[in-house]
Amino acid sequence: MIKLIFSCLMIGLLFVPEVVYAAVGIDAITVTSNPKGGETYTVTIQILALMTMLTLLPALLLSMTSFTRIMIVLGLLRQAIGAAQAPSNQVLLGLSLFLTIFIMMPVLEKVNETAVQPYMEEKIDAVTALQNASEPFKQFMLKQTRESDLDTFVRISGREQIDKPEDVPFSLLVPAYVTSELKTAFQIGFLIFLPFLVIDLVVASVLMSMGMMMLSPMIVSLPFKIMLFVLADGWTMVMEMLAASFYV
Repeated sequence: MIKLIFSCLMIGLLFVPEVVYAAVGIDAITVTSNPKGGETYTVTIQILALMTMLTLLPALLLSMTSFTRIMIVLGLLRQAIGAAQAPSNQVLLGLSLFLTIFIMMPVLEKVNETAVQPYMEEKIDAVTALQNASEPFKQFMLKQTRESDLDTFVRISGREQIDKPEDVPFSLLVPAYVTSELKTAFQIGFLIFLPFLVIDLVVASVLMSMGMMMLSPMIVSLPFKIMLFVLADGWTMVMEMLAASFYV
């Protein structure tokens, strides 16, 4: 969990202008110019920038990890079963979060190896650490992003055609990745809905043939859908399918 927060925080700093990367130990309200033409600010400004980035962690979690797909699929699964509040939103959020950590662990290990540990040992500076931390996330996101979605945002931005996927900036990759995740999540949700829809149709047809017009088919079909889901070991199948969908 700490690795996920630290990694998302480092990636989020990529969207902050370079002037916030200040040198350590400079006196307060001191501004110095560097050879590259930028300006170096005080430690106080660094802390302010880091605290500001903490507020963006939920957005980074939603837009740069597997959390979005998992949460949408689990929400659609609950609707397909027909259980209004079982499991509750808190349970789905917790399950989605820890499954996200499980899926993102290879990425987090690469970030820790190439960026976090060298930076903590003062072998590289903050800018190099951020660049190293961004590469594993970019590779993960590119594998899950459809080329059509990426081309759409490149066209909308008015940029020239990008030769290599590695050259795509985060400002284009993130919206393309989220769009692809939404498409994939709803496709998986459609497949999950099908067996439960068949049960609803069968129950509704039986009730109509028996003349029970006033009895809601949802009330009768709910225990059958729950029984089918439990007997098929549905939760394990869904978790396995979600995890495998990111490494196909």
